[in-house]
Amino acid sequence: MAVIGGGVVGCALARRFTLDGARVVLLEKAADVLDGASKGNSAILHTGFDAPEGSLELQCIREGYAEYLDIHARLNLPLIRSGAMVLAWTPEELAQLPDLIAQAHLNGITDVESLTAADILRQEPALAANVLGGFRIPGESLIDPWSAAHAYLRQALDNGAMLIRQAEVLGGRRVGDLWEMETSAGTVHAALVINAAGLWGDEVDRRMTGESWFAIKPRKGQFVVYDKPAAALAGHILLPVPNKITKGVVVCRTAFGNLLVGPTAEEQEDRIHATMDRAALEALRKRGEEILPALRDHEITAIYAGLRPATEEKEYRIRADRAEGYITVGGIRSTGLSAALGIAAHVARLAGRADQPLAGPVWPRMPALSDEAQRDWRAPRNGGVICHCERVTRREIEAALSGPMAAGSMGGLKRRTRVTMGRCQGFYCSAELARLTEGRLPEPMLAGNAHDE
Repeated sequence: MAVIGGGVVGCALARRFTLDGARVVLLEKAADVLDGASKGNSAILHTGFDAPEGSLELQCIREGYAEYLDIHARLNLPLIRSGAMVLAWTPEELAQLPDLIAQAHLNGITDVESLTAADILRQEPALAANVLGGFRIPGESLIDPWSAAHAYLRQALDNGAMLIRQAEVLGGRRVGDLWEMETSAGTVHAALVINAAGLWGDEVDRRMTGESWFAIKPRKGQFVVYDKPAAALAGHILLPVPNKITKGVVVCRTAFGNLLVGPTAEEQEDRIHATMDRAALEALRKRGEEILPALRDHEITAIYAGLRPATEEKEYRIRADRAEGYITVGGIRSTGLSAALGIAAHVARLAGRADQPLAGPVWPRMPALSDEAQRDWRAPRNGGVICHCERVTRREIEAALSGPMAAGSMGGLKRRTRVTMGRCQGFYCSAELARLTEGRLPEPMLAGNAHDE
């Protein structure tokens, strides 16, 4: 079988079907995986407390959440059990809280607790004093935005799957019991094809079947990242009262020790470029300082933007044609990281295959990148620290440039190690990094040009 798209959902699908005993190939059109929507997210493991009641999205989030809790330690993936607070700042928002709590209960999240303004400020003393009330969701957690997907794919590869990069799907046709797919890397045959192409999901459907039953409407989200000392200002994930379009601007720590404010929610036609806008970023900074006034005394380390593959409907767009051996997994918006494992399990059931599950599968352990983990810079014989802002060692960089899932781009190397992603943004380490990566990436890195992806 073939999975089209190397985002977090595609990686989770490759893992699920491989562990279930299928022969799997993952096709990714970019030089590296996680190069589309999955490279820009807020890295929150959601419980599904605010997902639409009875929706497929809720089912997948809850199943994915449970499986992540079950497997994260075996794969050495981070889980920071920070909890979240939904905060009301206006009387209108305060009036919506009972309905949101009731929805959480209907969704099976029964441990939410209502909070007065005084309760909130006792737990989060850096918050602005004009907060009116809220509630706490203990199960909301922080994870690494990329290591989960890398772990899912690595486990698939270690258990027999294949990854083909720079393999854009150009077209396909059903020939007997097989699909014959033309890609930029050659012809691929598969009995089952799963389209998990994210921002290009509707286009891949058209190339494969001649039509698409949904349309991608890219939604841009911009983020502001504050320097590590700012993380002390917020213990919880700080959530706004959501609206019909977006979950709103979130303030939270990251697994890497920074503090994040974002995202925006901006509709656009461009599926490739997530350009950053000064006015929008300034509005994010202002909103962050309204929530945590002490942010005015902290420096912004980085800004970034990502695109979400929204569609004309809020629900996930998953459809299976078992007779034709074709499944579309589309419209996976901001909850894709939390739901990926659940989506994979759902799609496996839709496929209805009768493969023999692997006995004793390999469980790789991922490099520890979280600030709360035992990092490689503390270990002996690591080759020395190359990136001092993020404390990335030579050994970590060498490991990320080798093996079956070796970084295929500078962006991929950054997502595997966090090199150049710290306070100086590569100013001090880019020369040494250019020497280390010379001849090992498809596009050479020029010293002082660490920001290119």
